[in-house]
Amino acid sequence: MTVRERLEEQEAALLSPLAARSVDASRSHPMAECPFRTKFQRDRDRILHSKSFRRLKHKTQVYIVAGDHYRTRMTHSLEVAQISRTIARSLRLNEDLTEAIALGHDVGHTPFGHAGEAVMEEILGHFAHNEQSLRMVEILERGGHGLNLTGAVRDGILNHTGKGMPSTFEGRIVRIADRIAYLCHDYDDSLRAGLLTADDLPAEVRDAFGTDTSAMITSMVSDMIVTSEARGDAMLSPRGAACDGCVPQLYVRAHLPLQDARTRARTGGLCSARADGSLHRVL
Repeated sequence: MTVRERLEEQEAALLSPLAARSVDASRSHPMAECPFRTKFQRDRDRILHSKSFRRLKHKTQVYIVAGDHYRTRMTHSLEVAQISRTIARSLRLNEDLTEAIALGHDVGHTPFGHAGEAVMEEILGHFAHNEQSLRMVEILERGGHGLNLTGAVRDGILNHTGKGMPSTFEGRIVRIADRIAYLCHDYDDSLRAGLLTADDLPAEVRDAFGTDTSAMITSMVSDMIVTSEARGDAMLSPRGAACDGCVPQLYVRAHLPLQDARTRARTGGLCSARADGSLHRVL
């Protein structure tokens, strides 16, 4: 028995009936199995070692400012992976699948945060970073061959935002964990930048989860674990969902002031310079 087969047996014995099993996963192009990694572990490693993931370290999460302490798309993706794995482990779901989706969910995001995404929308007429993330892993990586990820990982990457919902419990965990991460971490970065104070947090968030970033994450993760276990699907309690609904308010307060004429002009010029046939290189 190989190490991979032993891991697959452990999944069958220990995971919840609601969890995805790596043995059931499939790829668009069949390939020889790894003797010591499950399919989801292999997907995680392929994403982690990809060029598009490495480029995330130079992409801003929110702020186009100098400073080592602000989040980048890479640190955001790592934080989403940590939150997702904590929730998945508590619910006896497939941690490797959640980690792979979380690490890959933003590989197609623009530089310059949300301002960059808005500029690409103006240039191209349509741009959605979740669709571009799927394009990165399906087509653009490895010289146009893609990473040949399993369907469950690709589904989770595409549907981590937007109208579609992930088909797996694990993918739906990442979808909410992404929002927990950027609600708390964008707030933390906004405090550091001097654009927000604790009083700017919506009252629903302050009353339910406090104003300390670490405590906020812990409370929201706990809320999601308890609610998801009781309901049999990834979700927050009504209190947690009300806080999740406050994300647009924080966006208006913290993000939009950054999208002034000078920032958008700089962003637009750099994005336009790369949009003529070289989109895959800048994204």
